[in-house]
Amino acid sequence: MVFSDIFFLFEFLPIFLIFYFAAADIRIKNVVLVFFSLFFYAWGEPFWMVLLLISSITDFLNGRFITRHKGEKKAALGVVSSCVIDLGILAVFKYSGFFMSSVNALTGLDLPVPDLHLPIGISFYTFQSITYVVDVYRGKKAQQNYFGYLLYLSMFFQLVAGPIVRYGDVAREIDRRDITTHDFAEGLCRLVYGLGKKVLIANSVGAVAEQCLTFDGAPVSVLAAWAGVFMYSLQIYFDFSGYSDMAIGMGLMCGFHFPENFDHPYASRSVTEFWRRWHISLGTFFRDYVYIPLGGNRRHQMLNILVVWFLTGLWHGASGNFILWGLYFAFFLVLEKTFLLSFFKKIPALFGHIYTILVALFGWAIFYFTDMGKLLTCLSSMFGGKGLPLTDIVTESALKGNIFIIIIAVLLSAPVYPRLRSLADKLSGNTVTFTLYGLAKIAFLLGIFALSAISLVGDTYSPFLYFRF
Repeated sequence: MVFSDIFFLFEFLPIFLIFYFAAADIRIKNVVLVFFSLFFYAWGEPFWMVLLLISSITDFLNGRFITRHKGEKKAALGVVSSCVIDLGILAVFKYSGFFMSSVNALTGLDLPVPDLHLPIGISFYTFQSITYVVDVYRGKKAQQNYFGYLLYLSMFFQLVAGPIVRYGDVAREIDRRDITTHDFAEGLCRLVYGLGKKVLIANSVGAVAEQCLTFDGAPVSVLAAWAGVFMYSLQIYFDFSGYSDMAIGMGLMCGFHFPENFDHPYASRSVTEFWRRWHISLGTFFRDYVYIPLGGNRRHQMLNILVVWFLTGLWHGASGNFILWGLYFAFFLVLEKTFLLSFFKKIPALFGHIYTILVALFGWAIFYFTDMGKLLTCLSSMFGGKGLPLTDIVTESALKGNIFIIIIAVLLSAPVYPRLRSLADKLSGNTVTFTLYGLAKIAFLLGIFALSAISLVGDTYSPFLYFRF
């Protein structure tokens, strides 16, 4: 089940909210939330719920073990146990096929290659489990009630695609939270806004990207290659940030305050800044639990960057292109740490923006193609390889037909909406203006929801890119 689904929007979510707010006691609300979360997760494949429960029991018990032996050397066994079990399960389901294929390719053997379905959200909740156990080892308070820990790990808002919420972010709210009318309204707005980003923008530009980048030979023109990569860069941003908005919004509706996951990364002036704004919860995970423990900026900084970005690429998928993608960005981050950042401070900001967008575009091309042959063909086509024409009628027609959506996508990828909203809030000082602003906001959100619902009913193209990870 996904958020951008008619069943979820018109049946699952309303029924959940009715039961959730009908429960007067916070403990009953938690029971409702856990029940609906497990039902949500078991919808696609019930066995995946077993894996989630194994991780939750393992890490809860290890958290208790670490607390019991605080200050003793044996407390580290709890961390080792959780990492071995959690990462072991992740490795079996996500990387065993890739590993056996690599062994066959290197040795010439014909060993059987496992074909396991990747449990939805396993990469996200595995990291959440690890942060909990490590934080308890570092001195944070452990959850004493298993049901409370299961609630933290299984909340359907952020289970399948993040943000990667740390236990400390919601520890107090598990047992005691205030659900205000203001938070519920803000959360609902965020939910609808995220739905619009996903359904109206990501799906539209994604269809163009797929048309331009799905080929057996080569793109039909230079324009098709560039347009495909550009549309995909917009698709992956609005797809993932839209889901993050919906997760944060639903959490807020139920009294939970999740961390932000995106901050207009395409407005960045460097690759370093880009990755501080993109998938923030993943970036901070690798910073706090891998980069800093390895030595951070203090020692072996460049090696630490390479290790982190190798693991970042590997986290995204069991394929050589993801590892290449990670090392590609590590290269630019090392360059920036070495001299580029100081150079950018001396030149107009526009050049930093252009450089960052170009680096990101080629990075997303690597990310898109698991077939290296198609990747090289696409990159060659972007520069007119094999004498391709500059443009073609089909691509021109696709771009013209979606020009309105493309303009909106480009504007919203910059911090235009927050600035307009801030301006509107300032102008709504008197009662009349405030009322008009409120009515306009309601009409705007209702329009987004209606258009999104209509689009979901009439369109079968609604992929969720981060289900792959």
